[in-house]
Amino acid sequence: MATTPAPASPKTGPPPARSVLRDIAFLRLWAGTTASGLATWALPFVLGLAVLHRELGAAGLGLVLAARTAGFLAAVAVGGVLADRHSRRAVVLWSALAAAVAAPLLTIGLGRSLVLMTLAAALAGAGQGACRPAFQALTAEVVDAGRRQQANAAMTLAVRTSTLAGPALTALLAAFVDVGTLLLGIGLLWLVAALLPGRGAAPAPSASTEPVPRASFRADFIDGIREARRHPWFVAGLGALAAVIALGYSATSVALPLISRDRYGTEWVLAAAVTAYTVGALGGALVTARWRPRSQGWTAFAGLAVYGVAPLSLMLPVHPAAVIAAYVVAGIGIELFNVPWFTATQREVAPDKLARVSSLDFLVSYGLAPVGLALIAPAIGTFGVTPVLAVCAAACFLVPAAAALVPTARHFGRTPEPRTD
Repeated sequence: MATTPAPASPKTGPPPARSVLRDIAFLRLWAGTTASGLATWALPFVLGLAVLHRELGAAGLGLVLAARTAGFLAAVAVGGVLADRHSRRAVVLWSALAAAVAAPLLTIGLGRSLVLMTLAAALAGAGQGACRPAFQALTAEVVDAGRRQQANAAMTLAVRTSTLAGPALTALLAAFVDVGTLLLGIGLLWLVAALLPGRGAAPAPSASTEPVPRASFRADFIDGIREARRHPWFVAGLGALAAVIALGYSATSVALPLISRDRYGTEWVLAAAVTAYTVGALGGALVTARWRPRSQGWTAFAGLAVYGVAPLSLMLPVHPAAVIAAYVVAGIGIELFNVPWFTATQREVAPDKLARVSSLDFLVSYGLAPVGLALIAPAIGTFGVTPVLAVCAAACFLVPAAAALVPTARHFGRTPEPRTD
């Protein structure tokens, strides 16, 4: 007897993941990060306006900015340890509040006390440094693993937009308010960064009920270094990043103004190239929000190596459009590295050590730039612009290529990340 076959049930897959941009917890974190980015990028511009208004001397400006950098570098490692020991949300709160308090102190010292301004700048840098690894680790708490690359791309968009909007908004406001008021506005931005982000996921309860003696601060930091060394791809990536920042980025920062003036006879090439780099980075962040290449680590290292086209374009007597195009490509490439790099760090590193490992990343990223700038300028004076740029371009191409050969570098981890597209 024939039977009627039962209708086949339609195939159902897992529901599509909700966009991270519809997640209120992430949006609060994103807005807080954006506020901190605007404050960070606006401060040097506001202090530059103080020099123009003769409320601060050129030497004083250098001292204040150096103090901010020193405060950042001193606090970023401390912030990494604290964010792994305590609530990441609390570290963001108190570090951003410290930066907020620094703003009125800068206002009080403006034109009156360079010592007070220097101390306040160090406090502002410390607040900025302490919150960086905490923000990075808090992203991993707020966003589930499947949406972290999209979240990191959105964070990068906020940072890159801040580099454009921070000085631009400051210049606009400067037409209506004085420098002291602008400094207080920076303090309000840090206050938003302190208060707006919500709490991340609660940590999993420990299986052991016995109290564990707390290690020393030094031991905790060394434990973070030990965790970083467990991941060959991370160590290789940090080395490649160090080479590109200390040689490529520093060389172009020094050489671009010189070449814009001497070869092209105009300042607009400098302005256009810097803007093009940021625009390219914005485009790169948009691409990486959804693109999941099969060999994500190799693709990221290729993107990092692409920065070499920037010093290469400055070596050659090319049309200014070629220099600007090279900076667009360099900006795209740097985000093809950054976004997967942050995502892989959040995925592969032990959660209770994530902030400390992230602090190593920020130490290299921010710490080597002043060192490179200090060394590149004398090298150009001794050997000339072209030989120095040639060495730096070669380093940008070759060091990331060598890093890509390290075990686990192909996928930024021991196993390939599952594809979601």
